[in-house]
Amino acid sequence: MAATQPALPELIARLTDGAVPVRGRITLEIPALVENGNSVDTRIVVECPMTEADHVRWIHLIAEKNPFPDMARFHLGPRSGRAEVATTLRLATSQKVTAVAALSTGSYLMSDADVVVTLSACIDGG
Repeated sequence: MAATQPALPELIARLTDGAVPVRGRITLEIPALVENGNSVDTRIVVECPMTEADHVRWIHLIAEKNPFPDMARFHLGPRSGRAEVATTLRLATSQKVTAVAALSTGSYLMSDADVVVTLSACIDGG
């Protein structure tokens, strides 16, 4: 029997050590409607100077209704140049996708988007 996955607030609290992420300064670019959940182009951009004193440490993606909600973590630093990542996701069904960014200042940022999937991915055919 599969273990029950934690709810989104619990996942975020675990990622941020209980800190509450602030909305803003992070943009999650993902289509609101996708025909095929097997390939969903996604881009995350954080407004940050990316200096030694103020930079993004990591960006984490969560897809709450996927079999494994923790989708990806991208590690960045001042040498990254820009606080921006692009990737292709697989979504099991229509759901909210959340991006959380950790800053070197100790604060966290968050953005989310609802995505409607007409043809699901990640389905176990038996």
